[in-house]
Amino acid sequence: MTVVDTHHHVWDLSVRDQDWITGPELAPLRRDFTMKDLEPEARAAGVDRTVLVQTITVPEETPEFLALADEHDLIAGVVGWTDLTRPDVADELARLRELPGGRHLKGIRHQVQGEPDPEWLLRPDVRRGLAALADAGLVYDLVVLPHQLPACARAAADLPGLTFVLDHLGKPPVASGTLEPWASGLRALAALPNTAGKLSGLVTEADLTSWTVEDLRPYADVALEAFGPDRLMYGSDWPVSTLAATYGEILDITRRLIDPHDHTQILATTATRVYGL
Repeated sequence: MTVVDTHHHVWDLSVRDQDWITGPELAPLRRDFTMKDLEPEARAAGVDRTVLVQTITVPEETPEFLALADEHDLIAGVVGWTDLTRPDVADELARLRELPGGRHLKGIRHQVQGEPDPEWLLRPDVRRGLAALADAGLVYDLVVLPHQLPACARAAADLPGLTFVLDHLGKPPVASGTLEPWASGLRALAALPNTAGKLSGLVTEADLTSWTVEDLRPYADVALEAFGPDRLMYGSDWPVSTLAATYGEILDITRRLIDPHDHTQILATTATRVYGL
């Protein structure tokens, strides 16, 4: 069957630093991770297409990713970055689409998790940028922490024409084993029809050395109940996920967390529809 990995990254430290890779826990990530590294693993795992997602907030990265998608058949879509608060954001989105590989641009993401204002998404200048994404037919990926989920729901309610995709299920506190208030926040977001979620990034929210599939299951179950399989999709979060598991293990874990009847939907169909792959 077709498998779409909706969430992975690449970086070359000789091109630019990844300044978020700090401390001993993340030390294994302080090296280059390229498509030459990923492609054999993806093919071996049976992954047919991927979505390449931005890592840092610099304007140069997105054109590089679009060009990379032109060079690698595996990459079916790119979620890039641009400053949503710039007054000419609509023109900038159009410019990106005219670049080599521009047809691969499917969405935009900003590191909202790093914004000190929990209601950053509700700022008028940000809202204007989000509206421009809707007008352009693009998706907005949400990388947020649990306390930011209420603002996500308000933004999605205010902009019914824009699809919001929740990366890593909003980073639930898997290591602690607690569900609330994360679960309530996720359910409120998922109650809106213009939202979807990624079953991704759970292993790195768990204890990196001692996690089990059963540690992840309560969080996957909440998401499955809230979004349903037609609004959930699979993402490896490679190479960040290599801190806790191999590429193939992540896909195997996902299959074990979902009903076999939902495999096609979650592993391929939702992603193809939401991102227009």
